[in-house]
Amino acid sequence: MRVPETATETDEALLADEAKYCSFGDTVHYTDPPKLFDRCEGSYMYDTAGTPFLDLQMWYSAVNFGYANPRLNDALKRQIDHLPQVASQYLHREKIELARTIAVDAERKFGLPGRVHFNVGGAQAVEDSLKIVRNYTGGKSLMFAFEGGYHGRTLGASAITSSYRYRRRYGHFGERAMFLPYPYPFRRPKGMDKEEYGEHLVAEFARLFETEYHGVWDPKVGECEYAAFYIEPLQGTGGYIVPPMNYFKGLKKVLDQYGILMVSDEIQMGFFRTGKLWSIEHFGVTPDMIVFGKALTNGLNPLSGLWAREELINPEVFPPGSTHSTFNANPLGTAVGLEALRMMHETDYEAMVMAKGAHFLEGLQDLQKRHKEIGDVDGLGLALRCEICTEDGFTPNKALVDRMVDIGLAGELEHNGKKIGLVLDIGGYYKNVITLAPSLHITTEEIDLGIALLDQLLTKAKRAA
Repeated sequence: MRVPETATETDEALLADEAKYCSFGDTVHYTDPPKLFDRCEGSYMYDTAGTPFLDLQMWYSAVNFGYANPRLNDALKRQIDHLPQVASQYLHREKIELARTIAVDAERKFGLPGRVHFNVGGAQAVEDSLKIVRNYTGGKSLMFAFEGGYHGRTLGASAITSSYRYRRRYGHFGERAMFLPYPYPFRRPKGMDKEEYGEHLVAEFARLFETEYHGVWDPKVGECEYAAFYIEPLQGTGGYIVPPMNYFKGLKKVLDQYGILMVSDEIQMGFFRTGKLWSIEHFGVTPDMIVFGKALTNGLNPLSGLWAREELINPEVFPPGSTHSTFNANPLGTAVGLEALRMMHETDYEAMVMAKGAHFLEGLQDLQKRHKEIGDVDGLGLALRCEICTEDGFTPNKALVDRMVDIGLAGELEHNGKKIGLVLDIGGYYKNVITLAPSLHITTEEIDLGIALLDQLLTKAKRAA
């Protein structure tokens, strides 16, 4: 086996080898050609030519604390020199301290004791949560979930993710979730304000329990066929949709009335993306379980997990061996996660993120005034959305936003007389929403630069139509 000793291959040669030897099954080939990056720092990625790219999506919100964050990088280096590896059947200090920190914080906020269970990726943590739900509810395997929701691409997570394209090639999913409308204020029915819209959707959900003939409830024994409702407090892949503030409180009342668990998927919105440690905190409800991942380690080492209230996860109901992953609670990940939580405790991220988010949203609103194609802007903290439409300001315009992504990745925008690029991510039901998840450490100047580059990018993309 010959392994290259130094990184001497050109971009063209590397792309040719990638096309020959790498699977196309992942998401790399959503752009053509795929983009090669060489290094990263702060809010920027750099290609092999040294061109900076302002990143406004930060690895799908996995790098909340900026690329190459010195404090978190140092924590990883210290752990490598101390205890880099240990089998997951044994204990190490970092795992215990990290679990304790999360559980104590949850008990303080929600008033419920609970425990933390770790894994390596978001979808794997979702799988573990499904096992906990099934186990606690006597084997019930049916779940409620939202249209537009995304929980991962393992088989179990795909069953509660609404997009059929993630399941299509893998046979029949007999335990597929019942998908219900997520409150989407920009596209709500005419004549309703946001709060009325939220109340309307809660009432529609509650209607399912009125009689046995709606197919989910047996009134003779008082039992629902569905075990849990998997929610995203803000939809991620669905387009960073911010629901009416009254919606989840009303939904939780219905769930509690009929004995249905609420599982809050915080994989993309957790760790102060929205200005709270958990985005569900904005809505005044207490979930039964929280699933987390991504930004816990700032993208340095895969680590995910869940917090569940004690009744669901104590050793009597969820004993040793109930689930397992070779690399769960790995010492590199837990050490970085523990340092990240220390950092979050020492800094007022809530005030910082809400202030920066308000400034960014104000810039987007100003941009909207200058471009008729921006149908909607909204956000909570530094989870922001910019929905691209035709000139009518409502009809989805995927073609325009696709051009924007390609132009941004070409690195031919200009700032202070130099070339610069822009990294964006696209989501939404119609794949026309720019979902903005910048570093929580982004500066005001970088926010203003981002707005200016979006203006330049949108102008170029319209001219290229």
